[in-house]
Amino acid sequence: MSTTKIAVAGATGRLGRHVVDVLTERGHHVVPMSRATGVDIITGDGLAEALTGVEIIVDVASWHASEQEAATAFFRTSARNLHEYGRQAGAARLVVASIIGADKATAGFLAAKKTHEDLLPAGPLPVRILRAAQFHEFVGQLLDWQPGEVAHVPALPAQLVACRTVAEELADLALRPAEPDPAAPVPEIAGPRAEILAEAAALLGARRGVKVVGVDGSAVPDGELAAEGAFLPGPHAKLAGPTFREWLATQ
Repeated sequence: MSTTKIAVAGATGRLGRHVVDVLTERGHHVVPMSRATGVDIITGDGLAEALTGVEIIVDVASWHASEQEAATAFFRTSARNLHEYGRQAGAARLVVASIIGADKATAGFLAAKKTHEDLLPAGPLPVRILRAAQFHEFVGQLLDWQPGEVAHVPALPAQLVACRTVAEELADLALRPAEPDPAAPVPEIAGPRAEILAEAAALLGARRGVKVVGVDGSAVPDGELAAEGAFLPGPHAKLAGPTFREWLATQ
């Protein structure tokens, strides 16, 4: 098997750690990029050095909050820098993780990802995008945001997927030799079945001693769209386990 030098932006994040693991296990030379490794994709500090000799850039870096304007600014700058520094390094392509439904979003973090997707094709590097459903790991984050014995979680549909599953699909997409058909829909990866976010949170809450109360999702950005299933996978999506319950049993 040939070894490819691959840089991973956001390498220490929730998804990035799995991407680094998957690519390393497959025998590739992985360059982890994050502020923790001395590489800042926003300021450009350490970026040129990190990308020296890199053939593929995988971008799973994300903004840490849901505020739309700040997240949009982050993605706008990261896209510009990864394209420009990647071009200078002679990288063959940029592979980016996005979110299912981003193309329909009008508000919040998802709308920032929509802007990100819109900006990416304007750069010099060929771009491949993978849209993923919300992660199993996101459910714990919802509970972490509400310390206490009761948590209110939107009763919205989601087709939750494991980060490891997304990382494997992202690695496959990054390393596929043939360029994607430009007329084909953006590839998607989601879990094996639709679930209600509040019900998944209740399973985790039972472990933590937290009572989860399902609430109307209209206060969530684009909550009405979410309730209508706008952020569920399309018919062309790849569906892969484990389910949330199966994944939780391994944690």
